[in-house]
Amino acid sequence: MKRTGMSRSISYITGSQLLAVKRRPNIAIIDVRDDERSYDGHIAGSLHYASDTFPDRISHLAQQVKGKDTLVFHCALSQVRGPTCARRFANYLEEMKEDAEIKNIMVLERGFNGWEAAGRPVCRCTSIPCKAET
Repeated sequence: MKRTGMSRSISYITGSQLLAVKRRPNIAIIDVRDDERSYDGHIAGSLHYASDTFPDRISHLAQQVKGKDTLVFHCALSQVRGPTCARRFANYLEEMKEDAEIKNIMVLERGFNGWEAAGRPVCRCTSIPCKAET
């Protein structure tokens, strides 16, 4: 694959770090879990892009996060789906040359399960997109 410009690195963010910055308007949290989001709850304000349909909806996500400079991806444990979707999105931005605004692509350490186990706030609304305060 031909790379243009700088290759994006994917970094990790802890739940504590995310909690401290998640109210900033330039951050988007992308939940790539599949069906489990509907019954396990989610991080308030997160965008849902299920991993099983992620490649088909990646251009929609790029439009939805316009104006953001930091994206935080997660799945249940952030071991496979979260990092995979983060890398796919980074590759998409490089290929489309649409990476000017987005400076950080991150993965939430320990995923949603770790977030919830640490007692951090979980939203159980069924609105798509989540209407809760971020």
